[in-house]
Amino acid sequence: MSMLEETIASVKRMQEFDSATLAREKELGASFNFNKAIQPAQKLINLYKQLSLSSLEDLPDNPLNTIKSKADSDFNRFSEILKFDPATQANPTTTRDTNINQLIGSYESTFNALYNFISYGISKTADFKRLETEARAVVQSISDKSKELTRQLAQQNEEAKKVLENIQRVAAEQGVSQQAKYFKDESEQHSKDAVTWSKKTRNWAIALLGYGIVSFFIHKIPGLEPENAIQSAQIISSKILIFAVLSFMLLLSARNFLSHKHNSIVNKHRQNALMTFNALVDAANPEHKDVILTYAASCIFAPQETGYSKGMGNIGGSSPSVVELLPNAISKMGQQ
Repeated sequence: MSMLEETIASVKRMQEFDSATLAREKELGASFNFNKAIQPAQKLINLYKQLSLSSLEDLPDNPLNTIKSKADSDFNRFSEILKFDPATQANPTTTRDTNINQLIGSYESTFNALYNFISYGISKTADFKRLETEARAVVQSISDKSKELTRQLAQQNEEAKKVLENIQRVAAEQGVSQQAKYFKDESEQHSKDAVTWSKKTRNWAIALLGYGIVSFFIHKIPGLEPENAIQSAQIISSKILIFAVLSFMLLLSARNFLSHKHNSIVNKHRQNALMTFNALVDAANPEHKDVILTYAASCIFAPQETGYSKGMGNIGGSSPSVVELLPNAISKMGQQ
């Protein structure tokens, strides 16, 4: 048998050895078993497993002899443990511990003897060209996936922006609708009050008309006929006084009716204006949006006439002049 075949057989014998067989717990009992030898033995076996058998074909006889000798020496330690018999030993405990310690200590010398051959075997069996190709393929795959993920993230970002814009638009519309409700409630309340004062105005008008008719015949009622000029003057004065009071109440009721009717219409107008406020904002030219929005806000929120006094529609301020707003618009256009 050639040196190569002998070396392969020795190395293979070490690689295939079962370290659990060293324990011999059933045969030797708890006092003399070799459980402590299993872990260092397995560590040594794993070192031999890293040695490629195919790489041994390239080695000359001297390196092969070194490997074979080391493998045979380590296997001999296993054999001594397997042959250990406490009955034939003068001091079996000391002999057992010595075998275990020698097995533990053999790892370092075996490593120093084999690590160059293990490195050579790894370099030979590794297909660096294939590894490079696979690495390039992995890098390209990662690059492609990153580009796809970037594209998907950009697409999702655009979709998220659209969803956010829709949410903001809906929220703005809901907010505007909620604010417009205040004008709607105010308009309805003024409308109800206008109906109330309309009835009161009608009643006062009927009362005044009835009193006017009765006043023509009041002097003919028994006991109320004037007997002289003084009594006639008293009756006329009382008629005028009552007529004045009734006329004043009629005028006051009519003015309250007109005031509530006026306020109802104004608040309804402002409700409609606020509901269309977003459309006005969206349609406004960005360069002149401030001017348009200022006028729109002024039309909606400017103080209104109470209906009691005429010509006082600008109480609390007036709409801003175009001349006042032009500098802001011009400065913004200059910045753009």
